[in-house]
Amino acid sequence: MELNGVSLRYHRSAPWVLRGVSAAVGPGEAVLVTGRNGAGKSTLLQVLAGLLPTSRGTVDNRPEVIGFVPERFPTRQPFTALAYLEASGRVRGLSKQAAREAAEHWADRLNLSDYLGTRLGELSKGSAQKVGIAQALLVPPTLLVLDEPWEGLDAQARDELPGIIGEITDAGGFCVFSDHRGEAGELAGVRRWILDDGLLSEPEAATAGRHIIEVVVAASESAAAIAKLRAAGHEVRAVRREQIRDLGGAGEVESVPVLAEDVPEPSGESSEPAPAVDAAGDRELVAAESSAAISPATPPVRRPAARKRKPKGPTA
Repeated sequence: MELNGVSLRYHRSAPWVLRGVSAAVGPGEAVLVTGRNGAGKSTLLQVLAGLLPTSRGTVDNRPEVIGFVPERFPTRQPFTALAYLEASGRVRGLSKQAAREAAEHWADRLNLSDYLGTRLGELSKGSAQKVGIAQALLVPPTLLVLDEPWEGLDAQARDELPGIIGEITDAGGFCVFSDHRGEAGELAGVRRWILDDGLLSEPEAATAGRHIIEVVVAASESAAAIAKLRAAGHEVRAVRREQIRDLGGAGEVESVPVLAEDVPEPSGESSEPAPAVDAAGDRELVAAESSAAISPATPPVRRPAARKRKPKGPTA
């Protein structure tokens, strides 16, 4: 789907909300729209969904099946949640039975089942938001447009939403959404559009920052851990062996670094053998470099060796 020179204002004397916006989104992609309050994010999302006509420019190749979740779901309607979802499914061409099954399916995933018999006007903000999300998914959309979808959701529904977006993109659909809560951080490979004064820009895909992450595993499992990390595309730089030493007090132990060694790159498909282990209490620290957005681990503190005290002689 392409936006070609899209501009929009709400009446002839009004300021331009969108000015010459050109962009494209394709199958399998997810796009996060960002910008300050009043930048036009909701307007852009409604244009993408076909709910607002453009003043200038065109939106081309918009798919037929679109799911749209508004920022505020309109609850002033004389329906229960289930009746509304069933009616929405029927409007979209589902049979009565299929509409009910789809409504119950999404209600279960979004933790809404207990409120299907509640009138829309009596729902909490979060439950009403779930109804808005469910109605957009009754028929699998090719384009899913969500305006602040995480707003008001409980923890279970917030955790479910990234998976739903991933299912749409994995099936060849695409998703455009706004999110001022920062929940989209869990989604991988999300593009970012920035709206500022009606103009849209997209930062170039910068080389992702890399972090050194230390992973602690049992010494006997280090070879398997190294193989898994490399299979996932991570660079394994080194293995450091640490020994667990009993300090002799109610099971207290101390982790003492005793060896550091480089890990050579694997040859062929074989994985690295685990370094030799001297004590049953040893464990391995595998240092792996990753592009994941995880805060760098705090390096282990090396304890200085205890100084030997000279025996005190007799005092004069």
